This record gives sequence, structure tokens and C-alpha cells, in this order.
Amino acid sequence: MNYCFETRMAVRDYECDIEGIVNNANYLHYCEHTRHLFLKACGLSFAEMHRKGVDAVVARMTMQFKVPLRPDDEFVSRMGLTKEGIKYVFHHDIFRASDEQLCFRAKVDLVCLVNGRLGQSEDYDRAFSKFVF
Repeated sequence: MNYCFETRMAVRDYECDIEGIVNNANYLHYCEHTRHLFLKACGLSFAEMHRKGVDAVVARMTMQFKVPLRPDDEFVSRMGLTKEGIKYVFHHDIFRASDEQLCFRAKVDLVCLVNGRLGQSEDYDRAFSKFVF
């Protein structure tokens, strides 16, 4: 995978379940946070785009849980980006920082609603143009 963005995070105790591993729903939060940081790095504001009538929404998500993260684990969330028609496809991989073990993989399809209708966003296209593989 060609990654265009990465960020480092750490597991917080409250994100773990009774088994002592990160609850599966929290991986979605990690991916969402990574995408929002990526938007900022591209000069886009999710809130400002909404005010302009452009909403990027998740249309589909597939996930693979590989090796669990545990309390206090640091991890690196890496992301690649492709475009298929009008949808942006974000490829998320989460690696445990201590040994680069792949812990989680997801493919997230995002589409844009422009004034409530499925469409393309010139702002997103322009901001992502140098990152799309």
C-alpha cells in the first residue's frame, strides 16, 4: 500500500473491554480521527465544507481485525487513498508501534453529498489530487 498520511496515537484504558483489548468499535474512531487529521493537513475543514453544503459521508466500510491492541500500546495509523468514480476509498492500516505488527485493516468508501445530493466536490478533488494513487 502507498500511504499518503500517518499519525501516532496511544490506546487509552477506557477503550478496552473486559478482555483487556481494544473494543472493536474504537478502531473506527481511530480511522475517523486519522481522516480528519488528513483533511486538516490538506487545508480542508470538515465543518467549513459542511457550511458550504458539502458533506463527505461513509458509504461502506470493510474491516479486518488482525492482532489486538492493549492498554498503553502506542500505534501508528497509516492511510492510503484511491478514487473510484465519485467515491474516495480510504485504505487504513493500524500498526502496533513497538514491533510494526499489523493490528487492523479497513477500507472505507466515502462519497460527497453536495447540497443533499450525491455528487462530486471540486474542493475535495483539488485537495486530494496529489495524494490519490
